[in-house]
Amino acid sequence: LNGCKTGDAKLTKGYRLPTRYVIHTVGPVWQGGGKGEADLLASCYRRSLEIAFANDCRTIAFPAISTGVYRYPKAEATAIAVRTVGSFLARNTSPDTVTFCCFDEPTSELYRRAIAALGES
Repeated sequence: LNGCKTGDAKLTKGYRLPTRYVIHTVGPVWQGGGKGEADLLASCYRRSLEIAFANDCRTIAFPAISTGVYRYPKAEATAIAVRTVGSFLARNTSPDTVTFCCFDEPTSELYRRAIAALGES
């Protein structure tokens, strides 16, 4: 990959995985919210979606970027993820399916609520 800047994304082949490609992104480390973390996190999702679109990917799956060891607050990260993906899909014809992969039920519930709220707005 030759490195990847925070907020950017890069594409590799899927090799032995059951997918054509893997899109790698580097999320921001949470530093209290005043160091541009929200913009960088949104950029992770946006750049990943742009790469997926450019490579005719019909589906894409995201973990809750930066919410693990990078300590980004899950509720804020979820809102950014859902808002950024929703905005991208409103302007583009693909990907057809976006999956948010959550490691636990509380995070899944945050995503369900954020997606429902997006649909109401």
